[in-house]
Amino acid sequence: MRNPSPFAVAPLLASLIATILLAGCMVGPNYVRPKVDPPAEFRFSPAEAQATANLPWWREFRDPVLDELIAEALAQNWSVKIAAANVEAAAAVLTQARAPLYPQVGYQGQGIRERVSEDTATPVPSTVANPQSQFQLLAGASWEIDLWGRIRRQSEAARANLLATEEARRGVILSLVGAVASTYIQLLGLDEQLAISKKTQAAYGESLRLFQLQFKYGQVSEMAVAQAQSQYETASAQIPALERQIAQTENALCLLLGRNPGPVPRGLTLQALTPPPIPAGVPSELLARRPDILQAEQQLIAANAQIGAAKAQYFPTISLTGALGGASSELSGLFSGPAHAWSYAGAIAGPIFTAGSVSGQVAQAEAVQKAAVSNYQQVIQAAFGDVSNALIDRKKLVEQAQAQQKLVAALRDYSRLAQLQYNGGYAPYSTVLQADQQLFPAELNLAATRAASLSALVSIYQAMGGGWVDAATKGAPAPVKGKGPFAPAIPKAPGVGAQGSQE
Repeated sequence: MRNPSPFAVAPLLASLIATILLAGCMVGPNYVRPKVDPPAEFRFSPAEAQATANLPWWREFRDPVLDELIAEALAQNWSVKIAAANVEAAAAVLTQARAPLYPQVGYQGQGIRERVSEDTATPVPSTVANPQSQFQLLAGASWEIDLWGRIRRQSEAARANLLATEEARRGVILSLVGAVASTYIQLLGLDEQLAISKKTQAAYGESLRLFQLQFKYGQVSEMAVAQAQSQYETASAQIPALERQIAQTENALCLLLGRNPGPVPRGLTLQALTPPPIPAGVPSELLARRPDILQAEQQLIAANAQIGAAKAQYFPTISLTGALGGASSELSGLFSGPAHAWSYAGAIAGPIFTAGSVSGQVAQAEAVQKAAVSNYQQVIQAAFGDVSNALIDRKKLVEQAQAQQKLVAALRDYSRLAQLQYNGGYAPYSTVLQADQQLFPAELNLAATRAASLSALVSIYQAMGGGWVDAATKGAPAPVKGKGPFAPAIPKAPGVGAQGSQE
């Protein structure tokens, strides 16, 4: 009887594989999003909030220099580049994880030239060539049938990790834009404090000069000169401290920009900045806005899928192998009819006793999933807290700035009246000194409070997340898609604003 060719068996084998695949299933739990109970509203949410969470809010400050700095940071920041590379690595892991779903095809070749010793009890027959050559070339294929979904669960976990890594990249971009804007505002606030200090120093210097002249001609005591000197030195001591803070803040901003430390250009002054509107939003919207929440959920999906991958090890694995090629003693005859060789086989393997190896992996995967659930809930609550704190900061800092403005106005009147009384001989110079000693730090505090209130606006946008992150992402280095037809595209994570399941 003639041996069947591998091509005659192929239809039967294909039907068998299709039947097995259709009957297959994935063991382990399908992902169901944990229930989230967000608060009904944020505390201290202002009535004048607007639907601006998806807009590039930094442009609302109307400072072109700030816009340029943020664009430079998005393009050059090292953390953003590292995050993009991490996404590329996660995409490669996904490619590797789902590769066993497809047949693995390879080849091997071998050439041997050997001579057998003739000095033996059984000599080599004269009809057998000695030395002799042997050549072999085979193409092989193997395929593990994913009957229990182990490979598909691992692919699901790898895809979720890819999405988590992409959300981590978006989180880096969110933090970067907020950090650049806040640092720039802080820099403008220090500039204003430095201008106040230099202006005060100049005024105190002029007063000191006049007192020194008056003392020279016996019109004032040495005590008055010493008091004027103390005023001048107080303002003078503040200047180098502020210049140190300015230089260090510039260096910090340069590092965010991905450049060497150095000076940073300025655009508008602190008081000329236009505050962007407060973004409106309800707590449940954070679930679809915040990259860290989306990242935590994808990590939970990955941990959930690993449970199924671990449980699938309880069941047997079925694999198919085949080989097709030729073997010949002559290289020229390797592809001739008599040299053809082929084989195909099926194999099944499964555990009987593993001393807890598989059950330990399942228990570990379940424990990791529990930790991921708790982490997901914790990240959500932390996000609610971030928004609430940012709204409180903005509201109370605005109130503080308004009160500080009234204090500065009152102290200026106090200083003016004290100077008039001193000039008229109705009060000692210590009264003027006391008034000025209160006015100078009050003006510095006002500038710092104004900067803090604007930074609080940045914190609100940063805490709420939103579509502006996608707008910022367009200016950042994008992950490079892997090469080859099986390389996955970088998928967009699904929104998680509503309860439901995701497979």
